[in-house]
Amino acid sequence: MKVVAINGSPKREGNTYHALRLVLNEIEKEGIETDIIHIGAKQVQECIACGMCAKNKDEKCVLMGDDLNLWIQKMKEADGILLGSPIHFSGISALMKAFLDRAFYVSSNNGGLFRHKVGASVGAVRRSGGVPAFDMMNRYILYAEMLMPSSNYWNVIHGAAPGEVEKDEEGLQIMRLLGKNMAWLMKVVDEGKKTYPAPEREKKARMNFIR
Repeated sequence: MKVVAINGSPKREGNTYHALRLVLNEIEKEGIETDIIHIGAKQVQECIACGMCAKNKDEKCVLMGDDLNLWIQKMKEADGILLGSPIHFSGISALMKAFLDRAFYVSSNNGGLFRHKVGASVGAVRRSGGVPAFDMMNRYILYAEMLMPSSNYWNVIHGAAPGEVEKDEEGLQIMRLLGKNMAWLMKVVDEGKKTYPAPEREKKARMNFIR
């Protein structure tokens, strides 16, 4: 099994990286392979709602100039997906938002590429605003019909200078427990598939509230 972690911070080894690493360390102890994709320092175009991913159904976004389609395939091949973002004005980074919008839109329009994978998110913040950003990332996970493990508090860790999150004792425990629970859930899901087939995916019902 494998977990792909998305680092949405512009800093390669800032506090978002350290938060992801804390979770992945526990997952690796359970014999699960991990990989961190650092998207934060790259240019990622925002979704323009062209709808071509729904029309083409080739598991790709038609917008060129970034590695989004490569990242989508890595996420598709993984058993677990871990999202990590710095906190900007009580929200995820603009780049992380652009990435999630396009990746999850492609997934939903191509048979649910991330459906029933185990997914979790973590936020790194200096002081406050971490919970709204954490909730924002979770909405993508829930929309994709993914399975979400928990910790013993919201998955937010505090620190300003890179590596300072290592001083947040409660945050360290939150990340550690998340890693343990994520690894356990992945194993439960993997074993359960042998006995219980997944429910059939339903076509999404779409409507407006104005007729």
